[in-house]
Amino acid sequence: MKVFLVRHADADAEIPEGLGDEARTLTTKARHTVMAHFEALAPRMTGAALLLTSPLARTVQTAQLLALALKLQTPLRAHRSLLPDMPAGAIETVLNEHAGETLILVGHQPSMGAMAAHLLGLQAFPKQVNPGTVIGLEKPDAPGSVAKLLFYAPPSLPVLDAL
Repeated sequence: MKVFLVRHADADAEIPEGLGDEARTLTTKARHTVMAHFEALAPRMTGAALLLTSPLARTVQTAQLLALALKLQTPLRAHRSLLPDMPAGAIETVLNEHAGETLILVGHQPSMGAMAAHLLGLQAFPKQVNPGTVIGLEKPDAPGSVAKLLFYAPPSLPVLDAL
């Protein structure tokens, strides 16, 4: 199976009055920057069967832009395992349910870096997971198996095929 881990794009630092952090939305600049970034990665991110996102506004917006850039026709669903403070292993159930498929998971930091490290069998992910970063992984379908890195792609920097 292939798994693409995506950190949401830059969000506005101000929390909307009367609302919480979950309501912060993407900046206008981030929308344009991340859209071009995702379009450039489209050839590497084909075949997605499902797009899961944290339910927070900034991740849903990032997932919507990603779906547009990749011309996805797949379902986009919010999933609580992608909330900011969930443990890295919380996604294992979803991965096991979708063995053999290609999934895109849109979430937050530090959980996206922790999830990448978990799937790669590392103590910590060795690179920064800046807003808009995409980490492509290929994971054998056997539960508990270790993934291999396909690519690491932070916005505005060259795509790396190895760490």
